[in-house]
Amino acid sequence: MRAAIALVGERGTAAVPVSEIADAADVSRQLVYQHFGDRDTLLLEAAVDLARRELLPSLADVRPAPGRRAPALAVARHFAEHRAFYRALLTGSSAFALNRELTELLIPVNRQVVQRVYGKLLDPRTIDDLATFLTGGSAAFVNTWVVEGADPLDPEEFTDRLLRMLSVVLAQHLPDLEDPR
Repeated sequence: MRAAIALVGERGTAAVPVSEIADAADVSRQLVYQHFGDRDTLLLEAAVDLARRELLPSLADVRPAPGRRAPALAVARHFAEHRAFYRALLTGSSAFALNRELTELLIPVNRQVVQRVYGKLLDPRTIDDLATFLTGGSAAFVNTWVVEGADPLDPEEFTDRLLRMLSVVLAQHLPDLEDPR
């Protein structure tokens, strides 16, 4: 998986032959196919592994909370550092699957944030829905930045933008939380 990340990142395309990835990993092409089935699955698994190894631990090192810069900056730095790899996947055939997998990884982080902010005000289903909404919206914002942002990406500037958007969304504390029925 690390060989796939390196090659795709270097070339800026997901169209790297499995044989070249296998050679770079010093394994047989057959082993890659046996383990992953195809290149898209390999690249998707590599992206999820990268996020689990590098992104999630950087988020665990900081206490996520609205308005706190460290978690948002950790996300921005991760995607800026691995931009070429993620951009290749986000513009390729596995973009939808990658978004789905990364969203599933990050919903629990955002659920903790929503729970801290609204835990006593919202029912568990609404907390889950809001965490999903924030994760999906943030993912779309990050994806656009990674794919279309000016070179080089500026994690500090993007973090400011992301925090502004989150502050607007989270500033509305749902004026009437009572069930109108």
